Amino acid sequence: MRKMELLAPVGGMEQLRAAVRFGADAVYGGMKRYGLRAFAGNFDTDELKEAVALAHEHQAKFYVTMNILAEDDQLAGMVEAAREALACGVDAAIVSDLGAAALLHQQVPALPIHVSTQANITNATTARIWQQVAGVERIVLSRELRMEQIAAMRSALPEELELEAFVHGAMCVAYSGRCLLSAALLGRSGNKGACAQPCRWQYHVVEEKRPGEYLPICEDEHGTYLFSSNDLCMLPYLPQLQQAGIASLKIEGRMKTAYYVATVVSAYRQALDVLEKQGEEAFQKELPHLMAELNKASHRSSNTGFYFGAPQPPAGAAGFSQSMEYVGDILTDTKPGETALVRLKNRFYVGDTLEALTPQGSLPFQVTSMILDATGEAVKTASVAGTLLRMNFPFAVGAGDLLRGPNRNHQ
Repeated sequence: MRKMELLAPVGGMEQLRAAVRFGADAVYGGMKRYGLRAFAGNFDTDELKEAVALAHEHQAKFYVTMNILAEDDQLAGMVEAAREALACGVDAAIVSDLGAAALLHQQVPALPIHVSTQANITNATTARIWQQVAGVERIVLSRELRMEQIAAMRSALPEELELEAFVHGAMCVAYSGRCLLSAALLGRSGNKGACAQPCRWQYHVVEEKRPGEYLPICEDEHGTYLFSSNDLCMLPYLPQLQQAGIASLKIEGRMKTAYYVATVVSAYRQALDVLEKQGEEAFQKELPHLMAELNKASHRSSNTGFYFGAPQPPAGAAGFSQSMEYVGDILTDTKPGETALVRLKNRFYVGDTLEALTPQGSLPFQVTSMILDATGEAVKTASVAGTLLRMNFPFAVGAGDLLRGPNRNHQ
């Protein structure tokens, strides 16, 4: 079977560096306009050129998001932005509007087009129409499809038309993300990239003749999150996705931190490598360890979305949890036993057992010493984010590796 691409979200350069270091085959990120994550860092033209060059340096592709639901007065600007993106070297544009995609195909024919999940493509006939009208090379499938429906679509479509599917991250309460709740409540449209995520808020009932009396709807001790969908996690089902014919596995999260991107990409990279090189039996043996790795980054409760039928429960995810905390960045390459320069993110102590997240996996060690780089003073801890420390590591580490420690608030 064809090797599946691991596709990671990048809201800015920090996330991009994490994605390519920890094994993404491709990344997707937005320009300053025409994408659905207006509040991510995103990239201006110069930054996009730099980002694409960095991705290509690591043999990763860069897909630019141009997936707003476009209006007439935005189309000319989208064409110009697409020309700029192509000049920067992007490998494809992700587009949700059929007219916009057809226009880009006509006026910027050298730019490959992927159809965004916002187009909610759920059948092979629609996929073929997109291919005929806009010359698209890939369909990012609607998130509401079941596994057997995806396999049937794959069988019905020409081989050169690839299928991409979301496998991890936040899910939207609305069908294929086409939500009007934020626009209705706050005037910030999710379809224009400005979603305020009111689906994540806690709601109460108010009886019209008793204004100000908020009646709780008790889902559990944390309150009620009527519209807040669980996260998606398909790591245990990579063999089924491979058998269904998925070409690209997409991680959600252009608003996420570099630590989140590094942790999730690392877990999926390890899983894919084991599956493809050692087979499904070895993959199953590694699953408990890899699922524990995912829990070290901030996440809501998760399920399998619609892949195996309607998600149960379809909503009700409250806050975030994570079993470990991001505590530092390693800034220099060192050999085993040597001292590395570390930038503090969150406090930890001499004597703590930390983990270094490296491209080879997560490596535990005990902190034996900590020296302030500015003064040479040996200390037991440091509390100011950004402080530079000198630390010894019993194994090789590299610039871009991350440190994580026990989350003392984790239950």
